[in-house]
Amino acid sequence: MTPTTVPVDSGTIPRLRNGDHLSRDEFERRYRAMPEVKKAELIDGVVYMPSPVNFLQHGEPHGHLLWWLNSYRVRTPGVRVGTDATLRLDATNELQPDAVAFLDPAHGGQRAQLVEGYLQGAPELIAEIAASSVSIDRNRKLLVYQRNGVPEYLLWRVEDQAIDWFVLREGLYQPLPMLEGCYHSEVLPGLWLDVRALLAGDLAAVLETLQRGLESAEHSAFVEQLRAAAS
Repeated sequence: MTPTTVPVDSGTIPRLRNGDHLSRDEFERRYRAMPEVKKAELIDGVVYMPSPVNFLQHGEPHGHLLWWLNSYRVRTPGVRVGTDATLRLDATNELQPDAVAFLDPAHGGQRAQLVEGYLQGAPELIAEIAASSVSIDRNRKLLVYQRNGVPEYLLWRVEDQAIDWFVLREGLYQPLPMLEGCYHSEVLPGLWLDVRALLAGDLAAVLETLQRGLESAEHSAFVEQLRAAAS
């Protein structure tokens, strides 16, 4: 890809443009100067600015995913959940994942932390909703998250009616095994997902499966671990 040449006016800050090749510092400088832009990402030094968001293909699935993660957070002390927030991973990657879940350092979290209000480092779980952006989310972003040591990556491919969940093993993403049609997170014990129910929009069944995870012995042990770390 040929880098986009952006004219520099000494009196103004150049605007972000899709395809620009920038350092992370320059990306942040231009992004801050454009408050009207709600989402832009730097992936391997290249600027990506998504098209308008479709409610059915992104907005509603995004809402369902956040509801599921926050339902887990309510019962799991020290877990923090966010959406569309800046994530600083390395010198050429600054993204805004659709959802992240991470352990607060006050409860023993060692992977990600807040620096001046920005999330820095690899959170325990990143989730993306992919419709038209599936090629980026399934390829370039996956490689960035893998390289930066994000333990688990969930990708909801809306048009394909499929959900992939990857777990990092020896530096490479492998599919997380399913148990009777459900995913069980390895890094966030008790975070269980009924894939068929979520794809069908059956939130009652999604909640029922999650509730079983929250009542499991592995989740109880995890909660005790988090409480001990906080004390």
